[in-house]
Amino acid sequence: MFPLLTIAEVARRSGVAASALRYYEELGLIRSERAGSGHRRYPRAVLRRIAFIVFAQRIGLSLGEIGTELSRLPPDRAPVRDDWSLLSRAWTARIDERIAELHRLRAGLTECIGCGCLSLERCRLANPMDRAAALGPGPRHWIGDPPQGRRRRGAGPRPG
Repeated sequence: MFPLLTIAEVARRSGVAASALRYYEELGLIRSERAGSGHRRYPRAVLRRIAFIVFAQRIGLSLGEIGTELSRLPPDRAPVRDDWSLLSRAWTARIDERIAELHRLRAGLTECIGCGCLSLERCRLANPMDRAAALGPGPRHWIGDPPQGRRRRGAGPRPG
């Protein structure tokens, strides 16, 4: 049986601040045992859960979503490879969406941010009188709304 780890050891091994570990515990994402002194002691398997939390945050899951995913793991034993595989399969679509979003962002850095472009000269053509504002808040062209006034291929004449 492996000895329990102190919060300082877990923080050092995981690269996550002790304050974040206490917060994760408060949210029920990880668990500790209390030593006779009242100090937190963690089983070694908590390092895998923390790695999962860090990874999940990097792909855009909220701590609430992470908690939901972690609740699917067995509470009575350390998760095994099949347990982790079950969780990761559900993430494939989420990761693909994130990759597509990053590709749009990269394209947007050179073509279109906010109202539709980074060039005030071009903006007068692509978004005269700020017509994109009528589509809603945020970078409308970047998130997929076509610039108003531009026709899509195959579109008929614009209504007057």
